[in-house]
Amino acid sequence: MMNISEKKRLYTTTELLSMGATYYEIEKMVNAGILYKLDKSVYETVKYSGEESDFYYAMAYAPKGVVCLMSAAVHYGLSTYRPSEVDIAIPRNHKVSTLPEWPPLHVVSFTGDRYSVGIVEQIEDDNKYNIYDIEKTIIDILFYRNKVGIEETKEILINYLGRSDRDLNKLHEYAQKLRCEKILRTYLEVLI
Repeated sequence: MMNISEKKRLYTTTELLSMGATYYEIEKMVNAGILYKLDKSVYETVKYSGEESDFYYAMAYAPKGVVCLMSAAVHYGLSTYRPSEVDIAIPRNHKVSTLPEWPPLHVVSFTGDRYSVGIVEQIEDDNKYNIYDIEKTIIDILFYRNKVGIEETKEILINYLGRSDRDLNKLHEYAQKLRCEKILRTYLEVLI
């Protein structure tokens, strides 16, 4: 039987096959209690010993997904609000075939630059997930301010402006590229 890392939470069937496993060996690992089958193509490592994150599960179910909106804002410490779902952006022409029972996913379809700009790959032990950088998160929050909530949007922007690592040039560049300049300018004029 192949060696499964205790530092990686989830494996897809494709990953296991690319590591040299056969379908028969995968089934043997499930029967032996090494892997737990979450759905037809996602397996959980039973002896996982690392940090827990809903983002790992979200990426297993939405491989092209990018953590966005309130989930990203909370990740960066910009909001005290705790979303009940993991916000995931996917390209418009893709879909999530199976929505998991846990964690609940809120899937948003983005097109063009709104999807592709600002993606950062986070690696924790052997686990990977994609998340938008902090400036792209701010622009998305402003763009979806009516769905996010005006008070939450204001709190997030104030917290961002108070950070020493903020990059206002990048924020302005993203606002131009994603047609959100006027909204950003209005909020900045009110807050500064």
